Amino acid sequence: MSYTKLKRTQSSLLRSSPTIHSLSSISECDVSDLEAGEKEEKQSRRKQSKPFGLINRTGSNRIKPGLVFTLSSFLLFFFVFSQTGTSENLLLCLAFVAVALFLASRNMAVINQTVTAIKQKHKPEPVQWYIGDSNQEPSNGDVYEGEFNGGRRCNGSGVYYYYVNGRYEGDWVNGRHDGYGIESWSKGSKFKGQYKQGLRHGYGVYWFYTGDSYSGEWFNGQSHGSGVQTCADGSSYVGEFKFGVKHGLGSYQFRNGDRYAGEYYGDKIHGFGVYHFANGQYYEGAWHEGRKQGYGTYGFRTGGVKCGEWDDGNLVNRHPLETGPVYKAVQSAREMARKGVNQRRVDEQVMRAVAAANKAATAARVAAVKAVQNQMDGKFCEKLK
Repeated sequence: MSYTKLKRTQSSLLRSSPTIHSLSSISECDVSDLEAGEKEEKQSRRKQSKPFGLINRTGSNRIKPGLVFTLSSFLLFFFVFSQTGTSENLLLCLAFVAVALFLASRNMAVINQTVTAIKQKHKPEPVQWYIGDSNQEPSNGDVYEGEFNGGRRCNGSGVYYYYVNGRYEGDWVNGRHDGYGIESWSKGSKFKGQYKQGLRHGYGVYWFYTGDSYSGEWFNGQSHGSGVQTCADGSSYVGEFKFGVKHGLGSYQFRNGDRYAGEYYGDKIHGFGVYHFANGQYYEGAWHEGRKQGYGTYGFRTGGVKCGEWDDGNLVNRHPLETGPVYKAVQSAREMARKGVNQRRVDEQVMRAVAAANKAATAARVAAVKAVQNQMDGKFCEKLK
């Protein structure tokens, strides 16, 4: 009988392109911090144990002829040892030890597999408690405590403990997270919000254990729609996301005091926008993948300006500000910056989703306690074999 393990959805809180480094020496959310949070979720899937009955026993049923020969040699040695003198025994002993060590070195993989299989064989099985139908499939090392409403899939409220790595508390439909719930990881990362068919979908907040977070809309497990990305270093982005990356209109506050408002495309500053430097200088105009590209104007804090056509971050053709293309680019940049700053916020929807997730998690814990109590009373519960 097959068994399908539940999987954790990977975080989609991604960071902006490093091309912005062409504008200043600072970076956005620390890349190592975000990657650490994403790696934690990946490990929660990789480290889950195999279903019982599927343990690899290669080392126990596929012993190579060399290992058989080694054992036979030891038996022959003891027989000869009893029939010969002391000096000859010593020589034979040394010869057999050398041969045994040689053969053992050639079969270390088989020996390791055999030891692993023996350990797995004597590993204690976890107990799975539940409420409802007792026709359940073998456990895979994870533990579920909660409701099974008339079927063998999780339905209703319950708590699912991922082997070693964390847990989910909340609503279930047909064996998947569906509704509201809270998902926690062992290092401290957490998500509270809505789910649909096992994926984060709707409104919710994802906190990395590093201090970074994303709060807003989700679609099929990814940040998608309006949201707020906040980093532990104090930088933040408010605006639109598409399939896990900044895309559309938004504003970014950098940790060194710089700020940008305008268009993003594929997680990069791209289109029209205004970038203000912490030292008082600014650029208004067109962008291409994080660099000044097209028409725009660069202003200095002393009052001077450089206007014209830009290529790869450099001014290549000077034009007066009143020139048609330059004027239109500056006006477009200001308009996009205004829209980027005034982006729609979904804070209230997120707060309601978090409150519902807390309520669903409480109901799941109550269902889990009831399952344990029923197991202790011998009602509707059994240890899975």
